[in-house]
Amino acid sequence: MSLVTVGTVAFDSIETPKAKVDRVIGGACTYISWSASYFTDDIKLVSIVGEDFPQEELNALSSRGVDLAGLEIVEGGKSFYWSGRYHDNMNSRDTLVTELNVLADFNPVLPESYKGGDFLMLGNLTPEIQLQVIEQMETKPKLVVMDTMNFWMDVAWDSLLKTIEKVDVITINDEEARQLSGEHSLVKAAEKIHTLGPKYVVIKKGEHGALLFGEGRIFSAPALPLAEVYDPTGAGDTFAGGFIGYLSGQGEVSFDSLKKAIIYGSAMASFCVEEFSIGKLKKLNQEMINERVKKFVEISRVDL
Repeated sequence: MSLVTVGTVAFDSIETPKAKVDRVIGGACTYISWSASYFTDDIKLVSIVGEDFPQEELNALSSRGVDLAGLEIVEGGKSFYWSGRYHDNMNSRDTLVTELNVLADFNPVLPESYKGGDFLMLGNLTPEIQLQVIEQMETKPKLVVMDTMNFWMDVAWDSLLKTIEKVDVITINDEEARQLSGEHSLVKAAEKIHTLGPKYVVIKKGEHGALLFGEGRIFSAPALPLAEVYDPTGAGDTFAGGFIGYLSGQGEVSFDSLKKAIIYGSAMASFCVEEFSIGKLKKLNQEMINERVKKFVEISRVDL
């Protein structure tokens, strides 16, 4: 089934305790699309870049089954750019530079072929843009998934709530869940967020796994302990891509299918952090992914 995804396609400069890289490929939509491409070959990308974005990177996305008809390329423009430095624990970071560039004037217009998409993934962007995309869909997707962050809770609260009301699944981290709900307990936070609109709530806890709330049930997914972490930058977006990509490939939406999607999303995120940028995502194959998923199952299975 077809998957429409909206978000940034960008450049990143990243410094971690392991190394430093300058102007590598980044952006939420980039990570989402690469991750999802291992589960479905009908991905429709909505984003904006400048003339400076490498054509070979766009060709690589196309070769993975990503339709770029919804990508606006601004002649003479510069692509979105972000620079950050991670602390020693890799869980926190400082933003050094943010240059919106062409993203400042992004006004997405969906091609006609996108408007009947079966699944919709709203990557982290302004809630106004996310809502714009939802309203352009001519038929209601089987599932609308939204990613957001605490920054939008600080500066765009009213429009954020309007957008959340329209989605089926929201994916946020534990800190963001507490801020959005005003509840410290993640169980109570999920209950509160359900009342805002989403049927399912996915709360990401980084190296401590993820929680799924919905249909009166709770699922706790593990995180895979890794010997080396090089770059956490795109982990959340890669998780989202694996999550929505798996569901799009299967075509089924239920609590049980979402449980499996979280495992696949977590597996993809565990690959992502092993190299800078999208380096590891470009090297994967189905056998590697299946083996990684098996490890997730093994570390959480117990016979009683």
